[in-house]
Amino acid sequence: MVRNLSGYQAMTRRAAGLYYRQGESMRLQRIVIWCIGLLICGAASAKEPPAQVMVWPASGPAVVRFTFGKFKETGSYGKQHSYTSDVTAENVWNKKISAAQFTVYGFDKAKVRIADGWISVSDVDPGGMVKFQLFLNASGTIDSLELVPKTLPTELQAFLPPKTISITVNSVPQGAELKIDGTPAGTTPKIVKVTPGKHVLAFSKEGFSSGTFPLETTPDDVSGGSVSYELGTSAHDTLELRDGTVLSGDVESMSVTEVLVRVGGTVQHLSRNQVKRIVLIQREPPSE
Repeated sequence: MVRNLSGYQAMTRRAAGLYYRQGESMRLQRIVIWCIGLLICGAASAKEPPAQVMVWPASGPAVVRFTFGKFKETGSYGKQHSYTSDVTAENVWNKKISAAQFTVYGFDKAKVRIADGWISVSDVDPGGMVKFQLFLNASGTIDSLELVPKTLPTELQAFLPPKTISITVNSVPQGAELKIDGTPAGTTPKIVKVTPGKHVLAFSKEGFSSGTFPLETTPDDVSGGSVSYELGTSAHDTLELRDGTVLSGDVESMSVTEVLVRVGGTVQHLSRNQVKRIVLIQREPPSE
């Protein structure tokens, strides 16, 4: 009986050892599965882009904070894609926002505008929040956004940037150095932006008398106008070439095939076909 009991005890120990090894194996399997789950969750969260937060206006006291969620594609047709995003708008101003509309522009990684939509915020008390969906139609993958006010109530008009008006400034002849209120603005012809009010345009070009032109614009003016200023009498002849280049010098001779002009002390030989127009100044005949 003692031997049999010892055999039974030995069998019990072997069974306990097997159970222990099986238990350890199951625990190891659970640990491995748990680690794989963490890796999968980590990879998924790494791919999830962070929410994009935009504050309007971009400078000065903040009024509205927009939080854009992930853009989800809802459909496509050719190169056109439809996206939606869950948006939260928070009034971070100290007054109630009665109503405001914004245009939302979407850009790709190359900063090319590929999408546009609009959002509206109304009746939001200070510290209040509203949630809604934004719908965008895009011709590519959206990488960044821009907010542009579309309609604002009276209390928010002061937050708009100063209005600018685009004007084309030209001169006769072209190629004059242009300054606006003393600040260099390039050479004519030039499209410039000015704010409503009084400005002074200054023109200068070698060989011509300099001059200024007073310009006044009002808030009701629209972009697209033009200003042309004729410089003073030239001390030299003027040659306008077909490629748009303007030369100021002294024409010494012309033939059916060639024009010789002295510019800055150097004689240039130009093909007649290069020259579009020549303006000759009046010179006194040489004395005998």
